[in-house]
Amino acid sequence: MADRVPLDFDPPVRRIRALLLGITDDHLTAPTPCPDWTVGDLLDHIMSLAWAFTQAAQKRTDAPGTDTAPPQPSAANLSRHWRSRLPVVLEELSTAWKNPTAWEGTARAGGVTMPAAAMGTVAINEVTMHGWDLARATGQEYAADPRILETIIEFLSQGPAEGTPGFLGPVFPTDDEATLLDQAVALAGRNPHWRPLSAPH
Repeated sequence: MADRVPLDFDPPVRRIRALLLGITDDHLTAPTPCPDWTVGDLLDHIMSLAWAFTQAAQKRTDAPGTDTAPPQPSAANLSRHWRSRLPVVLEELSTAWKNPTAWEGTARAGGVTMPAAAMGTVAINEVTMHGWDLARATGQEYAADPRILETIIEFLSQGPAEGTPGFLGPVFPTDDEATLLDQAVALAGRNPHWRPLSAPH
């Protein structure tokens, strides 16, 4: 069914699920490319966004949180069972967007209503970029589907260079040799060469 919808969430979801296997408890307090967020905060955010965008795909406008902005991510809110729960929530996200009706009409999440196709693009951008964040923060490799990256680049290129507060930072400059992944990361307001100052042992 995935070939009947504009974008397939399986590749970025599989990548995050693989990254989770390489995350230790020591990583949870480590910094990430997202300013002021630790790995634990980021995992909480990924959990929340996966759930919210699943409700959006299913057109569940009565779901809790649909009409309000997402809460500030915090490791303190992370479930004790996140290692088993997060892969399930991500799989539910991927499955929800396999349904062609998810991309039709409008969708609502975080108090925002927009065309469902745009919402799907926002969702896959979030999953892809935060997968990269997670990989960098925990010293793991990251790869993304070129077709998804091309869509993300086109989407992010339409935004202001100074970024969008609460969503994207200012565009980071890159050179002509930048890979698709580096281009997408830079457009999302991240330094493609970001590394934590010190990695947990």
